[in-house]
Amino acid sequence: QVQLVESGGGLVQAGGSLRLSCAASTLTIRGYAMGWFRQAPGKEREFVAALSGSDSTTYYADSVKGRFAISRDNAKNMAYLQMNSLKPEDTAVYYCARKNDYTVSYYYTESYDYWGQGTQVTVSS
Repeated sequence: QVQLVESGGGLVQAGGSLRLSCAASTLTIRGYAMGWFRQAPGKEREFVAALSGSDSTTYYADSVKGRFAISRDNAKNMAYLQMNSLKPEDTAVYYCARKNDYTVSYYYTESYDYWGQGTQVTVSS
């Protein structure tokens, strides 16, 4: 059954903004770190951002630092990715994921047990 569902993707011009949402069903995000990854055609899935489940520490890829912001609403069981100053190189399918609680790194796909189906973000120049 689908447990994480992303939404909010679309086509935007360079310099624009999008807000991605990740809705969790049948599982809770409370107490778990949440992450966002992206995958462009022909490339490996890469880390974008993560938010710890305990002290709200955030982690960002260098390529998005200062432009993207990850957040969560535990009461709504949702996570978000605010993306500003978008660039054509941000074009990719974006995935949200819930991190497991037995690995240390936030940056690797192997640290996440539950994934959404992805939402397409396309940035035109």
